[in-house]
Amino acid sequence: MKYTDIIKNHFREKPVFSLRDVMILLKEKGLSKNYAYLLVHNLIGRKEIFRITRGVYSFNEDLMVSGFAFSPFYYGLQESLSIRNFWEQGTNPVIITVKKVRTGLREVFGSNIFVRRIDRRMFFGFEMIKHHGLWIPVSDTEKTLIDFFYFNEPLQEKTVSEIKKKLDSQKLDEHLKKCSPSLKKKIGRILE
Repeated sequence: MKYTDIIKNHFREKPVFSLRDVMILLKEKGLSKNYAYLLVHNLIGRKEIFRITRGVYSFNEDLMVSGFAFSPFYYGLQESLSIRNFWEQGTNPVIITVKKVRTGLREVFGSNIFVRRIDRRMFFGFEMIKHHGLWIPVSDTEKTLIDFFYFNEPLQEKTVSEIKKKLDSQKLDEHLKKCSPSLKKKIGRILE
């Protein structure tokens, strides 16, 4: 139990940690990689830690920690609309990352998450928001609108009109300077 306590004390406050992190920590104590694998396997079996994706774990079973497994990331699209109260619909968390990972629907903690990949040049326009006791990065209103067009996602007219009411035109202009001309044109049409 001594090494289990070391892992708990070291990683308890972090949203996620990797198997590699555990190996490095235990190597400092003179333990092998195989022992790290076994220890993590046993912790999962006892439901003391939870697997998010291959080699990434958390002590917290809150679905919103799943994004940290894909860092750098932010929550966007429909999830941002829900967090920012543009609609009341429940959504699967939408994680937007620059990492080269398999995109699409995944199951984490028995629920679905959706992972989208974005070009590094488009990785901007998010802020940290406290959500259920956890600080998470969420796209701002202006970037959320841009992302709907970037990913060619449908957006209801009612939602567009709600977003328009809360847009900061100066911030939107700054964001649009980083976008392609075709994306600027699409967004310009909707704002007319």
